[in-house]
Amino acid sequence: MSAESTPRREVVTGEPRRVRPLPRYRAQSEIDEQTALGGAYVRSLMRSQLRAGLTVFAVLATVAGTLPLLFEALGSDALVWGVLGFATCPPLTLAAWWYVRRAERNERDFARLVEGLPSP
Repeated sequence: MSAESTPRREVVTGEPRRVRPLPRYRAQSEIDEQTALGGAYVRSLMRSQLRAGLTVFAVLATVAGTLPLLFEALGSDALVWGVLGFATCPPLTLAAWWYVRRAERNERDFARLVEGLPSP
């Protein structure tokens, strides 16, 4: 074949294809429609919140359960009031702070899951 008989190459282009975005609220529709998958999502959130609550309850029960033993060992009323006033407040405050942070993180992760956003 000669150079004259070979066809010239041409680039054929069409209209740009538009990619349809995936439905963003797929998990949200699963929850709204109360399907088995939506129920699993909600149970997962409830389980994580319950786990956080039971953890804080265990810490508080340990602190409150050991106080009578500590009071008996101290023997002095002034020391007992000092322990009640100053030694119990920091663990209770830390437990409350931890619980609020954990609950907000659980809810934020759940909202991210429902909206279809990637986890950080």
